[in-house]
Amino acid sequence: MVSTNSTGRESGTLSLPRKTAVPNTQGALATRADNALAYDFLVFVGRFRPFHLGHLTVMKRALSLGRHLIVLVGSSRQARSHRNPFRFEEVRSCIAGAFTPEEWERITVLPLIDRYNDLEWIRDVQAAVHGVVVQHHRPADGSPPKVGLIGHSKDHSSYYLRMFPQWGAVECMNCRGISATPIRDAYFADAAAALEVWKEALPANVTAFMAEFARTDEYKRLAEESAYIAKYKAGWANAPYPPTFLTADAVVVLSGHVLLVERRGLPGRGLWALPGGFVGQHERIKDAMIRELREETKLKIPAGFLEGGIRASQIFDHPYRSTRGRTVTQAFLIQLKPTDEGFPKVRGGDDAKSARWMPIAEIDPEQMFEDHFHIIQTLIALSNN
Repeated sequence: MVSTNSTGRESGTLSLPRKTAVPNTQGALATRADNALAYDFLVFVGRFRPFHLGHLTVMKRALSLGRHLIVLVGSSRQARSHRNPFRFEEVRSCIAGAFTPEEWERITVLPLIDRYNDLEWIRDVQAAVHGVVVQHHRPADGSPPKVGLIGHSKDHSSYYLRMFPQWGAVECMNCRGISATPIRDAYFADAAAALEVWKEALPANVTAFMAEFARTDEYKRLAEESAYIAKYKAGWANAPYPPTFLTADAVVVLSGHVLLVERRGLPGRGLWALPGGFVGQHERIKDAMIRELREETKLKIPAGFLEGGIRASQIFDHPYRSTRGRTVTQAFLIQLKPTDEGFPKVRGGDDAKSARWMPIAEIDPEQMFEDHFHIIQTLIALSNN
C-alpha cells in the first residue's frame, strides 16, 4: 500500500476504544439520536478514483453508525497518472455531489500525500483525524471521543485496517463486486463505452464528471499513457516470473536548488523528474547514476567530482512506486559547492526534453514524476542529519 499525509504531529488522544462489534446493518442515515450511535467519528481511507457506489455504500453505513465521517483521500497532491487521474479537489467534488446537504455537514474530506513509509503514514492519519476531532468533539460531560475505522478488506491495499488497534473497526462487505481498477482500465480504453457499461456502478454526478473529463487534453494524455503501460507490461507477460527492474537516480543540489529534467517520453511525458535511468548489465549502480545524470543534463562536471560530492544514498523499493511494474531505484544526493561562476549550464539530452535548476521550495509535487518528490525530500533530510 502507498501511504499518505496531513501535517505530522502524533496524536495521543485517540487511543480510546478497543475494537467493538457493530451490527452488520446496511441502509441510509440512521434516525437515532447522536448519543445512541456506536461512534462519534468513523474514518474511511481510500483513493476514490473514481468514486463509485461501493464507496458510497460504505460512507452511508458510516453515517448510520457515527456522528461524523472523516474521509481521507490517498495519493493526493501528485501528478495525474492513469492510476490516479483525478486531483483531490475533483475527488472531493465527486463525493460531495453524492450526498444531501444535511449529510454533507457531517462529512470532512481531507487530502493525504503518498509517504511510502508505514510509520509516517500512521502518524499522518492520526494527525488528520485528531484535527477533526478537536474541531467537532465538545461533549458537555468531557467524555473522550469514540473513533472507528471503516472499510473493506479487498487486497494488499487494505492492510492499513489493522494498523490502528486503538480505534474500533467496522468491516464492510464489497458492494456488488465493484472495483475502481477495471473501471479505470475500461475508461482509458474507451470512455464512452466504459461509462455506459459501468453507469450502474457510479453515482450520476461522477458519470457526468468523467464524461466531461474525457473531452480534455489531460484525458487524451492519460489514455495514451495507459495504453503504453499495457503494452510495456505485455512485453514481459510470458516471462516465467514478473521481472524486477533496477534504476539509479541523482538528486543534485546547489545553493537551495535541485537539478531536474523534463521527461520527453511516456510515461510521465512533460513532468519534472530526477535525472536517472536503468542500470546496465555491466554497471555499478553508482556509475549508472553518474552516466545517466551526465547524459540527460549535459552537466560538464567530471565523474570523479560528482562521486566525491555524494552526501547521502538510499534505496526506494516500495512495490507500487512505479506503474511500469516492480522497479527498485537507488538514489544519490550530490552536494555541489557554490562558485563565483554560478550554476553550471545544463540542457536536456537523451530521454530529457529539457533540464533546469529549480528552487527546492518551488517544486510542485503535482508536476513531479512518480515518487521523485518524495525521494528529494527524503534525501535532503538524510543529508542534514
